[in-house]
Amino acid sequence: MVFNLFRKRYSPSSREETASNTHFGLGDGSKAAVTTHDSEVRPGESSPESKGSPAASTNAEYPQTNTFATAGLTQHYAPISSYEGAHRYDPKFEWTDKEEKRLVRKLDKRICFWCCFMFFALQLDRANIVQALSDNMLKDIGLNTNDYNYGQTIFYVSFLSAELPSQLISKRLGPDRWIPIQIICWSLVAAFQAFLSGKSSFFACRALLGLLQGGFIPDTILYLSFFYKSDELPVRLSWFWTAYQSTNVIGAFLAFGILRLRNITNLAGWRWLFAIEGTLTGIIGIVSLLYLPPSPTQTAGYFRGKSGWFVEDEEKTMVNRILRDDPSKGKFVDLRYLYDSLADWEMWPIYLLGLTWLIPTTPATQYLTLQLRTLGFDTFQTNMLTVPAYVLFIIGLLFWTWLSEKVNERFLVGLISQIWALPLLIALRTLPGGISPWIRYSINVLLVGHPYVHAIIVAITSRNAGSVRTRTIASALYNMCVQASNIISSNIYREDDKPLYRRGNSVLIGITFLTSFLFVGARQFYVWRNKIRQAKWDAMTLDEKNEYLTNTKDKGSKR
Repeated sequence: MVFNLFRKRYSPSSREETASNTHFGLGDGSKAAVTTHDSEVRPGESSPESKGSPAASTNAEYPQTNTFATAGLTQHYAPISSYEGAHRYDPKFEWTDKEEKRLVRKLDKRICFWCCFMFFALQLDRANIVQALSDNMLKDIGLNTNDYNYGQTIFYVSFLSAELPSQLISKRLGPDRWIPIQIICWSLVAAFQAFLSGKSSFFACRALLGLLQGGFIPDTILYLSFFYKSDELPVRLSWFWTAYQSTNVIGAFLAFGILRLRNITNLAGWRWLFAIEGTLTGIIGIVSLLYLPPSPTQTAGYFRGKSGWFVEDEEKTMVNRILRDDPSKGKFVDLRYLYDSLADWEMWPIYLLGLTWLIPTTPATQYLTLQLRTLGFDTFQTNMLTVPAYVLFIIGLLFWTWLSEKVNERFLVGLISQIWALPLLIALRTLPGGISPWIRYSINVLLVGHPYVHAIIVAITSRNAGSVRTRTIASALYNMCVQASNIISSNIYREDDKPLYRRGNSVLIGITFLTSFLFVGARQFYVWRNKIRQAKWDAMTLDEKNEYLTNTKDKGSKR
């Protein structure tokens, strides 16, 4: 008899990859067997036990595919007693699809929106150096292009170094406390960049900003996972990075106004830019400290209302839908899982992708305003001309993330980012120096507005890492690889190669070919591993599955 955990029905095309703990979620389009509650059901088939039952036709069309893999095994998935939502755990609790959709919309409004707003604060202070460059900041404090590269390298090394420690602190303090503390701390450093006087102060501020901002993204993704299921996260992460690029658009307009203060006061416009935007970020951090709830069942508070945001049934729905999607979210995380994630060689293809996929387009992004100034545009024209690139980026981000879920194909959608960049880089490498500045500008806009598939790869990382105990660390490791790629990217365009950077563009073309191979190779690797794992799980009897879940020492993607 099928153990009916809840009423919601899932389409096999969208939920195959979360069928069991035994195979990877990559969206390869294959029709592998789906493990349901007490038997293996393939898409379009019903289990033998369910034939003739009232639910048989429903289960045939919409097989249940949550991680409670088999009837009688739910005891393995009960949360620990210290889990915040343990008092709302009920394996027999039911809710309707309509109720869940209404609840998710409420979460989007109260949780996801504010997380996006906090990301606005991160990007405002992280990227305003690009606008500052358009106001002759390097010349004012006696720096050249290579010094700027070194400053960015210091920033990303510090950013990378902070990721894992920040994740561990977040698990101890709670992301609802730790994230706002980070925002308030880095806002102070960002504002004090108004007093930069030379190379030493520039390097020191870049290091401090990297250390304080490094943990924000993985910490916020962890926080979102308290409220959203694995198949809901990719779209929310696309909103997350939409907010990131929307900040660049808003930042360009803010810079257009703030930089004009150079003509009104004796203080350089870029100094005003750092001071004003740093202060704005600090305010966001203080409000976040008062606003963010610790968990779905702890929303009551002075600024959130004495009764909280959710009634008891809503809290039970949130807790049980999250635990049924991934029971390990109710378990404990500690430092030993760092080794487990590092030793999990089956995650290495994703880490390699994190190290390379952004490199082909990052130099164009970092040097956009400098390139525009070189092409003859003034400070204010330069900032306005960056807007089309960021708008294109936002449209592409939403479209490609949606498409990856629609076609259930992630690695090949990710490959499009490299196919997009390749002809543009070849054009920059081969076009003569005397061409119209508008042609070179158009190429750079297309490079900056490339298909940004970061949200897609983050979702792949989350699905493939297994339990939340290793997923927390795996997500941080992937983000560390991305930051390492920024270190590489920051040193490809050099002072002796400007203004056309032909040597640098040749390097980028080579990396584009390498990354294309990695996307295709990673997809084939996980298709192969999925088939092996599914075959092993399908061959087990119910008793063997029970024995495995009780005694296995496998962790992460090995489960």
